[in-house]
Amino acid sequence: MTSYSNVRSLIWIFVVLAALAAPVSFGAAADRQQGQAQVLDHAELPCTNCFFGTSDHYYCLAVEDKVLIGYQRVPVFNWRNNSKNYFTKVRPAWQFWTAPGETVPISYDSKHVWVSRTNGKQVRLVQDYSRDIFTNNDRCREVVKAKAH
Repeated sequence: MTSYSNVRSLIWIFVVLAALAAPVSFGAAADRQQGQAQVLDHAELPCTNCFFGTSDHYYCLAVEDKVLIGYQRVPVFNWRNNSKNYFTKVRPAWQFWTAPGETVPISYDSKHVWVSRTNGKQVRLVQDYSRDIFTNNDRCREVVKAKAH
């Protein structure tokens, strides 16, 4: 009986150690690049008079020698009042990101861009070059056209 409980204890210790080590070993933060980005343009496709819809927000950011386009889809409930999103009362993370200035610190990899809210929480934007949505900035449009070919 003693050997069975020892084996069970060893298995339990192994499971706990594996669970603690998993975030460290599987974390993708190692291949993230960091930099100070300039916000070149912002475009949105708002969901107005929505009863459980989504608004799409696109951000064009210039960091070092690259132009990145980040996309955020935000759940919206604003039936009868287009200026509000009633979901943010229940879930504050469901609000679109607003740049605090012309330059912002970011981190990015090949699929995502992470930016910070004014409260310090991270927002993950998905890189998306499928829409030619930026009409005010030629650098943003050129990147979309280049990625499309």
